[in-house]
Amino acid sequence: MFALYLMSQKGHAVLEALIEQGYASHIDRVIAARDPDVVADYYDEILGLCARARIAFFERGEIGVPESTWSLAISWRWLLDVKNLIVLHDSLLPRYRGFAPLVSALVNGDTQVGVTALLATAEFDQGDVIAQEAMPVEYPARIGDVIERISRLYASLAIDIAAQLTTERSLTVTPQDHARATYSLWRDDDDYAVNWSDSAERIQRFIHAVGFPYKGASTSINGERLRIWDAETTSDLTIENRAPGKVLFVSDGFPTVVCGSGLLRITRMTDQKGESVLPLKRARLRLK
Repeated sequence: MFALYLMSQKGHAVLEALIEQGYASHIDRVIAARDPDVVADYYDEILGLCARARIAFFERGEIGVPESTWSLAISWRWLLDVKNLIVLHDSLLPRYRGFAPLVSALVNGDTQVGVTALLATAEFDQGDVIAQEAMPVEYPARIGDVIERISRLYASLAIDIAAQLTTERSLTVTPQDHARATYSLWRDDDDYAVNWSDSAERIQRFIHAVGFPYKGASTSINGERLRIWDAETTSDLTIENRAPGKVLFVSDGFPTVVCGSGLLRITRMTDQKGESVLPLKRARLRLK
């Protein structure tokens, strides 16, 4: 028997796949939590799957949750003091240990991303690797589309692990090469802000990497905070007094913004109510 600590679309995909493959009777409990940092956290969908499959469901922090022989954690954001814990992590370890690794990989323009199943240790993301699966990425790459694809890798790994745990086969593990480790820092609301000194290509990748189901890249005009959901790079021009963040011109209501290098044409931008602020009526604006 094993327990599942689940959050996000990836956690939902894992639970759905395990139920479809006939492992519901081996899941003695599911623990889930809401995520205020995303628009769609899949908490209700996970709860609904458990109800239909008659799997015991607990909310994070609920008292009296029993302990299982094995536990799997998917998209879980908190430390767990449980034995025999397997973590499914959003990167090809040892690269991108830590937080929001998929977002970091997409912002960096990686052409390959993946998932690692590993044994949890006291030091986060440093345990022995059970298995990995990878997939290619082509740009522009929107986070929602990438999550949809990578969720299938999560499900595939979870099914393989469940097969090993339920047949009492020992897990084969491989130590990580710690000398090759890199880290991805935690993100908060400040980290949604666009850095206009970056290149137009990097800013476009950033906008797509923090879009739905996340809150969206932020900027401000005259003190009003806005969310940028889509943009396209355009050919750079020679600007004698380059000032990243200034609008160079507005065409059909869409502003073209000066970046550290290159230009970016914003095609979808909303206010805090979710209402479009395009088309813009004037060009003499600075985005901060």
